[in-house]
Amino acid sequence: MEGVDKEKVQKVIYEMSKGSKYFENEQRKEALTKQKIEHLRAQCATLTDNDLSHFQKVAERKMLELEASRDLSKIWLHTDMDAFYAAVETLEDPSLKGKPLAVGSMSMITTASYEARKFGVRAAMPGFIGCKLCPGLVFVRPNFERYTHYSELTRKVFQSYDPSFIATSLDEAYLNITSVCIERSITGEEVATELRAAIHQETGLTCSVGVAPNRMIAKVCSDINKPNGQFILPNDREAVLTFVYTLPIRKIGGIGKVTEQKLRQVLGISTCQEMLQKAAFLCALFSECSAGGTETPKQRQRKSIGCERTFIATDDSSLLFEKLANLAENLMDDLQKEGLKGKTLTLKLKTADFEVRTRAVTTRGYINSKEDILIYATKLLKAEMPLSLRLMGLRMSQLHDEKDDSSTSTQKTIDIFFRSSNSNLNVNGTNVQSITNISGQDNGPISVTTEDGYLVPDSGTGASTDQQDFFVHDESIFIPEQRNLVNYNNEAVLSNPVIGDGLGGAKIDDVTHTAKVMNSEKLDDVGQFISHEATASSGKPGQQLWIDGYICSICGFELPPGFEEERQEHSDFHFAESLQQEETVDSKRPICSERLAEKQCSTTPSPKKKLAEKQCSTTTPSPKKKLKSSKGGKHIPIDAFFAKCKKNL
Repeated sequence: MEGVDKEKVQKVIYEMSKGSKYFENEQRKEALTKQKIEHLRAQCATLTDNDLSHFQKVAERKMLELEASRDLSKIWLHTDMDAFYAAVETLEDPSLKGKPLAVGSMSMITTASYEARKFGVRAAMPGFIGCKLCPGLVFVRPNFERYTHYSELTRKVFQSYDPSFIATSLDEAYLNITSVCIERSITGEEVATELRAAIHQETGLTCSVGVAPNRMIAKVCSDINKPNGQFILPNDREAVLTFVYTLPIRKIGGIGKVTEQKLRQVLGISTCQEMLQKAAFLCALFSECSAGGTETPKQRQRKSIGCERTFIATDDSSLLFEKLANLAENLMDDLQKEGLKGKTLTLKLKTADFEVRTRAVTTRGYINSKEDILIYATKLLKAEMPLSLRLMGLRMSQLHDEKDDSSTSTQKTIDIFFRSSNSNLNVNGTNVQSITNISGQDNGPISVTTEDGYLVPDSGTGASTDQQDFFVHDESIFIPEQRNLVNYNNEAVLSNPVIGDGLGGAKIDDVTHTAKVMNSEKLDDVGQFISHEATASSGKPGQQLWIDGYICSICGFELPPGFEEERQEHSDFHFAESLQQEETVDSKRPICSERLAEKQCSTTPSPKKKLAEKQCSTTTPSPKKKLKSSKGGKHIPIDAFFAKCKKNL
């Protein structure tokens, strides 16, 4: 884009889009950005000298930690294909060579050739504006199967240099070439030259390469000598610092247009060196974030897989559902190709007014088939109808390898219930569930916020940070069918053969009747006899709420209001879980009930206790009570068993 008259381009964009839905949306975003900038200025004005002194020490400590962890022993290479989609189309159709080419449509341009970029035409620009900037602009429809084929060819080349290369898109990849340089006694520059030649020979396409001590800087370097060039940054501390100091802040991964405006207009920062000079203000005004990793990743684990398509705005429901089916099929292909299944499905929508909406649902099991994806995606889309859309996307997260049998099992065993009840106890013995937001930050026990965050249950996998789209849900709370869990008697104690030892303990009759008295009177002091572990419960349906209308308050599971059948099934699941835990509690009560029976039958009776005494002595035996020993109708004392054993020896 060098040499382009940017003021002219901005003027054309303004004139062509004025009064359109796109223009109105851009004005809304600009107003919001100005509001954020004013807020930061107000915060900055309140900082005292003591505040700045404190944050300066914080910044210096962080910089010392980073300096201590600086690693200049690695050689990273970042490769970026030149105008990839446009170059592939030109390779397939040589008549397009030398012409200003745009891959996309009048609605949106996906990629522009270098001939078109000289006029200011770029990716993510509406096609009608591109035509105004470049009257001779040639449009070609995208062909992703073709682009995927050429991408696979490039990856065969990458494989020969780094079997564990990291592909971030169809046309970009990171390679750790440290081993290659050492084994073959060649430099990073020689590897870059050799790799570019190999890619051109394999595909007929060109690429640009950057080589540096870490991935983030290597990416910056690959953009310096585009197209069909390379830039090498030596593994030398002074060379790295000099290079970084002069970089515009926009070159740093994670700093986009809005953040750039904040830094420029609030703090007057435009280069990385100025960021270091005003580090105290940055620590005071901004929270920590991940602007781009420089470390070597220890393991490769995808956090999400998605696809989206832009099209001419339409409110035709049949056409929208047809496009949704195509997206589901594409997502299925990508998941099955990687051998993955997912649990959280996200639907992304961009309306004709350029409003972006995202809706998500978490499934009970892991899915990757078109049919399963389409079932959930269709319900999500139906809940938003009617509306006019210009973009639709599907993304699957909470991924697990399909070969991992343990991840695909959805049936819980009894021991899992026991372990989960123990693991969810806090220091007070109460049961809590943790819900995290999309950035993976733990919000603590049921710390649910209703701001712009998208909340998902803590899965250990996190979610992709490349799409920071937020969810909008109504504030209604769904209360499922109430169920009475109070009137359970405690006859489970009958199954314990150790109760009633003939040595001063209670008989089984006494324990049974006492248990019934406890249940009918709902004694308040029973809690002192029962351990925290026994009283823990993951919740009962009577306590279940749907937070923000789609998050289960018990486990964090997501089900929007349109999923009524699934909601009922989910409530039934918690109901069954509570029943099982009730049985767990009851199985631990015999000794406690025994002591309570003795207490009730020995102390001065109240009217209720008189009833308990009467039941302890005069009740008619139930069928279960006929299981007693035939000798005097009492249990065999436990010492009798030991006496028999001695006689048999």
